[in-house]
Formats: sequence, structure tokens, C-alpha cells
Amino acid sequence: MPAIPCDPAAARAFALVVVGRLRSAGHEALWAGGCVRDELLGRTPADYDVATSAHPDQVRAVFGNRRTLAVGAAFGVITVLGPRGAGQVEVATFRSDAAYTDGRHPAGVTFTNAREDAVRRDFTINGLFLDPISGEVHDYVGGRADLTAGIVRAIGNAAMRFGEDHLRMLRAVRFAAGFGFALEEQTEAAIVRMAHLVTTVSPERIAAELRTLVSRPGRRRGLELLAQTGLAREVLPEVAPADGVAGDREAWHDSARIIEALDEPELASALAILTARLPPESPRHIAARLRLSTRDLKTACWLHEAVAFVDGIGAGDLDQCPWSQLQPWLAHDAAFLLADLLRARAACGHGSAATAGWVTAKLQMPREHLDPSPLVTGNDLLSAGVPAGRAVGQTLAALRALQLDGRITTRDAAMEWVRTQQSE
Repeated sequence: MPAIPCDPAAARAFALVVVGRLRSAGHEALWAGGCVRDELLGRTPADYDVATSAHPDQVRAVFGNRRTLAVGAAFGVITVLGPRGAGQVEVATFRSDAAYTDGRHPAGVTFTNAREDAVRRDFTINGLFLDPISGEVHDYVGGRADLTAGIVRAIGNAAMRFGEDHLRMLRAVRFAAGFGFALEEQTEAAIVRMAHLVTTVSPERIAAELRTLVSRPGRRRGLELLAQTGLAREVLPEVAPADGVAGDREAWHDSARIIEALDEPELASALAILTARLPPESPRHIAARLRLSTRDLKTACWLHEAVAFVDGIGAGDLDQCPWSQLQPWLAHDAAFLLADLLRARAACGHGSAATAGWVTAKLQMPREHLDPSPLVTGNDLLSAGVPAGRAVGQTLAALRALQLDGRITTRDAAMEWVRTQQSE
């Protein structure tokens, strides 16, 4: 069943209800983290988190077991399910963390107060609390000043924060890029020193950060910061610029500009752009290492090959090329990404604007013209005496080419061609 879209107004209203019900039960409750940051920046929060003095069992008592999920209860987190369209709210008990032993999770937690909870968080801009009813901001870490100044700063000792969860280094870059903020000097220095530790993070978590970084505004600066901090060498070693190699730096900068110019930014498109100068198998190796979905892997590889194919023909020769050679590329499910990629490349001085325009124009054709139904099926060929197996596939491919090139236009003509081939 497809997920129900979350209505921002309904999500906000439900997050207010959660705070109100916890307070009515005698507990302290505040909005926390990213939703507070976004509220203060005038952005619509993607989701809402609530921090509370209530312990997990008390939270479940307030909202009932049927409306809550206790998956994170060991860390003081209960998920409260909202009404249709309102999403869900994570309610976390104020806590302090024991030592992190695996670069991701604390060995244990101690339930505490709002001040202690704030100082164990990652960045000052994410360490704020908000009373959504009175509008009062509770700032124990200087986050409000950093929001005003446009700074991403680790709370307390940066090396300690990144040692607790190595993924925070990538998150710091993503926040700086996405908000147009600067990395605070000590925070950036810690990332440079500790960048190698990000390789201990699971490939799936790294991929999720990269996907977000390259698909949102600020992606060019995000890629530049990855290179600047040394994180690019760790998470994308196949394409990262090597120290002191001017050509590598220029290629990375060019790729970042093209990725920024995309109208439909996806991780697969970004991988195709970053590997443009590398062999065709390069996107596959990166996608496999990052454990991307089969769709992402296939799309990245296809885009890499498609760009090389179109570039190899040249804008002036596209109309002279047999349609049967071009049509399979244009009828592909990811052809719209190809058109976007070609346009972005041309806008950045790479490739041909004429080629990008030609591909875009062809994709405006009615689907029945761009990808007409085959004239015959495999069963038709078997009935006509074509041997089962490879011969059927080869004959279907030959007929498809003749159909696309306009040399055979009806089923009867196709079957006549098959009979002629059988008699030879």
C-alpha cells in the first residue's frame, strides 16, 4: 500500500497536540532539534521531534500502545502515530549518553533534563528547544546565535561529537551546503583530521547522506566541501580529486557545476556525471560498494553509457542516424534524466546544446510514436516455424529495427518477411 502523503499543516497541528497531551499529564514537553531550527529559519519542517521529561512507559501510557511504537525505547524514544495525513512524531525522553562504542550508538542512556539533553546533540543549530505554545526558545548551546551568523558548529568538543557518530561529519557538510552556512573552524578542522573514520559507517547510511546532498539546493557547495574536508576521498575514492593533481580538481569542480545545473537531481545522475571520464563499469562499482538499489545501479550505468553513445554520434549526425539505433535510448524509462543531464552539461560548457535540445524535442513525441507496439510476438514467430530459443529473440530484434526504420509497417508484412527468411 502506498504511503499516505503527509500534510505539513496536519503534521504541525499533531505535533502541537503531542506537546499539549504530555503537559496535561504533568510532563515537560518541547519541540526539539531540526524542526526548531527550521521554524527559526522560516522553513517548513520536514518532521517534528518532541523532547520530554516523560519516560518511555509514561509516553505510551499517555498515547496508548495502539498509537505508539517502542522500537527506540532502549534509547528513550517512542514514536507516536498521528491521524491520517499527519505523519508521526518521535517523542524522546531528555537524556545524556554513555560512551559510544560503535561509532553510532551510545552504550547506554541516562534520563535527565533539557540542558543535559541539549549538550549531547550534534550541532548547535540542532540543539535548540521550542515551546510551540508560548514561542519561547530554550537555547543551552548557542544555537540561536549560530543560526543568525550562518554557522555549523559542533556542540562542545568537535572531535568528541564526531567520534560518537562518524556520520556526523557528512551531516555537517550537508547542513552547511543546504543552508548556505559556513563550517566553524574547529568543526571543519576536526572533520579534516577524522575524515578517514567515515569509512566505518555502513554504506547504506553514507549513500543516504550522499543522496540527500546531491538532490537538494546547495549541492555544488556540498561537493566542494566534500573535497575540501577530505571526505570525498573516503566516500567516493573512485572519483575524488587526488591531492596536488590539478586535472582531478578541475574535473571534480566541473562535475559539481553540472550536478548543480540539473533540474531533476538524482544520485544516479550524479554518479554518471562524476564518472564521465572513467570506464563504463565505474558507476557499477560505486553503486555496488554503496549498496544502492538495483534501480539506482542500473540507471547510473545506463546514463553513463547513454551519454557516451549520444556524444559519439554528434549533434549534426543525429537526424541521419537510423531511428532503430536511437529509439531504444529515447524510449528508456530514464530518458528524461538523460535529457536533463545533457542540458546541464551543455549549460556548463560540456557537450552540445543542440544535442540536448534534439533529445528533449524527441521526448515530446506521443508515446505511441516514440515507442510503438511491436508488430508481432514471440508466439507469432513460433507459429510461423521459427525455432524456439535464440532465433526467436534475434528475429524479434530484426523485425523491431525494420519497424522503427519504417521498412515494415503492418503485421502481415512482418509475417511475410518472416516466411521469406524461413525459406532462404
